[in-house]
Amino acid sequence: MNSSPTSPSNTVEAEEAIAEKSPEQWFNDHFDNLLPKIQERWPDLAKQTLEATKGSLEDLINVISLHSGKNSFGVQEQLEEIFHSATDTTRGLAESLEPLEKQLEDILDELNSTLRPRIEKPVRKRPLLAIGIAAGIGVLFGILLGGGRRN
Repeated sequence: MNSSPTSPSNTVEAEEAIAEKSPEQWFNDHFDNLLPKIQERWPDLAKQTLEATKGSLEDLINVISLHSGKNSFGVQEQLEEIFHSATDTTRGLAESLEPLEKQLEDILDELNSTLRPRIEKPVRKRPLLAIGIAAGIGVLFGILLGGGRRN
């Protein structure tokens, strides 16, 4: 099977892609996900005020420093902590999904090797019967699903 986005080789590729992005690009891509954490850190700032900075990390730093009374450097450090926390959480989630992905791939491979031949053989022997059964099942589902809509 093909590797999925959470496989080990793709995890490294994803980390490299993150490293290639500037902080501004990364911020733009993840602003909506970071907004609750930013609001948690600075609850006195209105959501609309924070949303107005969308697209500009520099504007966000300036707005927060203006409203909180902290200097830009301190605000930037706190935002970086939030960014790193979000990145670590995402990485941890991806790593925890890897065993499940592997297990799912194994199950799908097993089903493909055992169930597929058992289904294909009768269909190849009697294709018209297979089409008739499939059509009958489709009609039956149509009646069942359509019956609930008629009043």
